Amino acid sequence: MEDNLLLLSNSKTHNMGYLAHAREALLDFLDGHRTIYFAPYAAAKTAYDSYTATIQEAFKANDFDVKVIGLHTVDQPAMTLREAEVLFVGGGNSFRLLKTLQQLDVLNVVRERVTGGELRYMGSSAGTNMSCPTLRTTNDMPIVQPTSFASFGLIPFQINPHYQDPVVGSTHMGETREDRILEFLEENDVPVVGLREGSWLRKRGAHLTLDGLTAARIFRRHTEPQEYQPGSDLSWLLTLHATFDQNR
Repeated sequence: MEDNLLLLSNSKTHNMGYLAHAREALLDFLDGHRTIYFAPYAAAKTAYDSYTATIQEAFKANDFDVKVIGLHTVDQPAMTLREAEVLFVGGGNSFRLLKTLQQLDVLNVVRERVTGGELRYMGSSAGTNMSCPTLRTTNDMPIVQPTSFASFGLIPFQINPHYQDPVVGSTHMGETREDRILEFLEENDVPVVGLREGSWLRKRGAHLTLDGLTAARIFRRHTEPQEYQPGSDLSWLLTLHATFDQNR
């Protein structure tokens, strides 16, 4: 069995409903599966129920005959994930998400079952960031402190969700998203996919494709950033050796 991942830059695209931009990709990803466990841990605890309800309504609005269960409502999340077939990890703050996943002790079980082809993994924003080896290319403030930056490691490269290009004519004097990623590459030799709004990555075993509404920008150390259009085969990213600062 091969692993099966759908990694969205975002859940909601401008002028479209939740998940509407990726409806066809979701149909293909779910492939008839009717139960999804949703991890709302990137949100505040007080928002778990409402966040889950939003996702439930999104699938209903897009005419999906699926049951969405908040992972926070089960007594033993790790045990539940040993039997689950589809996991959706939502967006929010990546640091809070990773810290909670560590506290629940679910990182290893998810990693083992996804890479073994037994659990389909869908992420959006922070959830997509969790599929990477570390959360180091998140856009978020470290509002809490995880025990380490190591995340699920379902792919061997990094993603920067919600990637934004510099705004021509802007008077903003701070660093651009590109500046931040280039700083990351000074310390870590690993590709970074700048995943713009409305785009996603689809992984099936050794095959990786870029799809969606917009192009992606891929950064590598000592190489000019390159643009890739929707439909591009990015399987080569899965074969590259990544080197992180050892104190990750």
